[in-house]
Amino acid sequence: MKLLTKEILGALPKLGDQDESGESAIAHVKFFDPYSSWTWYATEFDGEDTFFGVVCGMEREMGYFTLSELMSIGGRIERDKFFKCCPISECE
Repeated sequence: MKLLTKEILGALPKLGDQDESGESAIAHVKFFDPYSSWTWYATEFDGEDTFFGVVCGMEREMGYFTLSELMSIGGRIERDKFFKCCPISECE
């Protein structure tokens, strides 16, 4: 499965575009590890490798993560193709 499509790339705001939105920032894509409880919700992307969003793992926290990091996890990370954009306050 392709983690990023042209459609998703076109919809993701650039890094910093939702800085003032806080928990109202919109998550545009959800990645997950089907073998663990880790989930990544991307709200922004630099167009190359770096995302900003919410990471839900041992804790729920906002921060940066990279596409290369997701891809390095043994090809296990998947994109939720049924995910609908929503405010990050709704992401768990």
